Amino acid sequence: MMRTRLTALLLACGLLSACGDGGVGETRAWMKQVERQTVPKVKPLPEPKTFEPFAYDAREALDPFDQAKLLGEAARVAQAGNANQPDLDRPKELLENFPLDTMRMVGTIEKGGVKYALLQIERNLHRVRSGQRIGQNYGRITRIGEGAIEIRESVQDATGDWVERMAHIELQHRAAAK
Repeated sequence: MMRTRLTALLLACGLLSACGDGGVGETRAWMKQVERQTVPKVKPLPEPKTFEPFAYDAREALDPFDQAKLLGEAARVAQAGNANQPDLDRPKELLENFPLDTMRMVGTIEKGGVKYALLQIERNLHRVRSGQRIGQNYGRITRIGEGAIEIRESVQDATGDWVERMAHIELQHRAAAK
């Protein structure tokens, strides 16, 4: 008997709570008012540019595909040399035999006013300083910071020209090493 009364009371409360709109009517009225008052602002499109055709007169112009001109330009570039080309005849240092992605920076030390970085390669620990050669792409250490080593590498691009690119080795924290 008690359960029937409780069930009837809960059912009556549920039906009465469904009678109200829960404030949704006020929200919808406000949204309609804001929609009526809002005026969209659209910037006008810029005027299109007029096309001016270019007349190419092949009789008076130089042939852009002239072999003599192309060979002359290639010879001029070869004579000038490339400032980014490394010295390929010098003997390589020990750390130039390892790719940069196999090296881990594990710390820095300072001795005699010179800052050194500690690099771990496989199980060996190496001390490096600015100016030292490193990596397989003719890299040179340019700066040693508390959190990273900056390296300038010389690599050949698709046309065979030597270009410089920057690389870095970041400090590995103990938690990341585990």
